[in-house]
Amino acid sequence: MAGNAPCRLGVLVSGSGTNLQAIIDRIISGEIRAEIACVISNKADAYALTRAARHGIPVVVHENSRFPDRRSYDAATVDILRSYSVDLVILAGFMRILTDVMVNAFPNAIMNIHPALLPAFPGLHAQQQALDYGVLFSGCTVHFVDCGTDTGPIILQSVVPVEPDDTEETLSSRIQQSEHQTFAEAIKLFVEGKIQIEGRKVRRLP
Repeated sequence: MAGNAPCRLGVLVSGSGTNLQAIIDRIISGEIRAEIACVISNKADAYALTRAARHGIPVVVHENSRFPDRRSYDAATVDILRSYSVDLVILAGFMRILTDVMVNAFPNAIMNIHPALLPAFPGLHAQQQALDYGVLFSGCTVHFVDCGTDTGPIILQSVVPVEPDDTEETLSSRIQQSEHQTFAEAIKLFVEGKIQIEGRKVRRLP
């Protein structure tokens, strides 16, 4: 970020883009002083692309099937993000694990949100994992991305109670509502320079 210029976000998506929409709404309202420089999807039919286009945000369809391996795909993704002068990469329902190529290109500048209270229930189907385990509380976690699966330093977490009659769908729906606010708050902290990383700990600055 140069001078007083807004933080430029690059958002990676694979699906419907509800978290993307929440971020867009908070930028429009002035809650987050940033601009979305581009939205990149590995799926051409992702509805998130439609959401972005409605707001005049540049969109890029970047399908992984055209690349021989994950590292070459990530190298091309880095090139796209750099072409848009991105400061912070946001994974908003991007269903691919990043390689060291991407992580090293944007150190401590890639954020992901996971629908569980990490380190519990990493990976896919976290909500069903929580139900199967019988926990009383679940929630969501915003974290910086490293080369592991949902193992990066934790920025923020929000707790969502598990109801006795919850299904994966009902729990997912309530967690998703929490995700929208928690993700936005984490991005706001980064944009305002109020995050300090010390090893695995992320400290909030005044």
